[in-house]
Amino acid sequence: MSVLKDKKTWVDWWRLLQLFRSVAPDDGSQRSRIRFMERNTVLPVKAVYFLVLIAYLYFDQWPEMDADRIRWTLLRTIQWFFVLCLIVNVIVGVILIRMEEFSTRVLRELVFSICLFDALLLAMMTELTGGFESFLFWVFLGLQIRNSISMPIASTQIVANLSVSVIYLCAGVFDIVVARSEEELGAIAAEPVVLRALLLVLMTACGYGLQVLIDKQRRMEEEEEEFDRRQSQLQASGRLAAEIAHQVKNPLGIINNAAFAISQEDNQSESTKRQLSLIREEVSKADQIITKLMGYAQLVEGRLAKLDINETLDSSILKVFPKDSKFGTRIRREYGIALPPLLAQHEHISEIFVNIIQNAREVLESQGEIIVKSSYHGDYTFRVAIEDNGPGIPTDQLEWIFQPYHTTKEKGTGLGLAIVRHNTELYGGTVKIESKLGKYTRFNLIFPGRTTIRLQKE
Repeated sequence: MSVLKDKKTWVDWWRLLQLFRSVAPDDGSQRSRIRFMERNTVLPVKAVYFLVLIAYLYFDQWPEMDADRIRWTLLRTIQWFFVLCLIVNVIVGVILIRMEEFSTRVLRELVFSICLFDALLLAMMTELTGGFESFLFWVFLGLQIRNSISMPIASTQIVANLSVSVIYLCAGVFDIVVARSEEELGAIAAEPVVLRALLLVLMTACGYGLQVLIDKQRRMEEEEEEFDRRQSQLQASGRLAAEIAHQVKNPLGIINNAAFAISQEDNQSESTKRQLSLIREEVSKADQIITKLMGYAQLVEGRLAKLDINETLDSSILKVFPKDSKFGTRIRREYGIALPPLLAQHEHISEIFVNIIQNAREVLESQGEIIVKSSYHGDYTFRVAIEDNGPGIPTDQLEWIFQPYHTTKEKGTGLGLAIVRHNTELYGGTVKIESKLGKYTRFNLIFPGRTTIRLQKE
């Protein structure tokens, strides 16, 4: 009991951490944010900012600097660094104006680098205008807000904003240690310094929190759009399948009725009756196959849902191994936690797992073990592996295993694994099989948490 309780506590903590997890938007959204903030907003502001700095650094009078060697050296250093920043910003400005010619990764690295350049220049100006007491502290907060908008990747944003905080604190410490006299140091209060440092750290946390909220809202909107799109695709596919089934089944029904009518005539020989019976049997088989293949006909009535893949696996296992069943096969579950939901119809995904697990049950013949695993696969996808320790599949059969009507069982239709591949690919997933004779057979399925349904054109 204590182990189960510890595991539940760990799962609860993991799910809590997932609430604060941020997933970077797609490249289009990232470029849009960089375009809005860096090119359309920051570039014009920087043009005015640099003009003000040119007038301040090169055309203002600095009589007090003549008596203070340290501040005079600092001013000269800032003037040279300003020239370097001006050159770098001109280059960055040209790149941003022509940003369509550059990849998103280059633009992200460019924004991060120019953020550090801007913070360093601002730190030098802070030192020149009063250190911790400078009004430019508020510009540092603005720089952090800018980073929160321009840098949608959480790790990059946090590093950039913490770097801005550290640069500001270093500028203040330099001012205290090097540039201030003992009389000036006595007038500096510690409380405002601590409050400003805390405010910078708090702004970093708020920027990340805002990023998480924006990301959650974006994902909700994407899921709603995808839900509507999938539902309409499924309905269109269902109507098409129903029409095909109707067109194919009607002739089969006519053939079956005609064969039955002929078989009722009294003057039929035994050979003719056997042939007619065979015709009716084959028509019945064809009708069953069409019904299975045309499962799309039921899609119109189906509803999409956010599926918990672990719960779907449990319900599928229960269908193959009902409670109080006498099967001797052992089932071992190894489920991952906090897996992304799958937007799909329950029956489609359940049919995948039921077919695989049922095949494993049949080859094991009430012996052996079936291992069912689920795990996070990265990039908002998850993996399901279903493995049995049965006799395995010959290598020459593996490439045909998913083909319709291919079966090694006496009474099999050869449609089970074809349906597995079809339903998996329907939701943008992939399925692969690994097998070694006399040891195991393993099905590896990869499902994306959110993808558009892929309709195959025949």
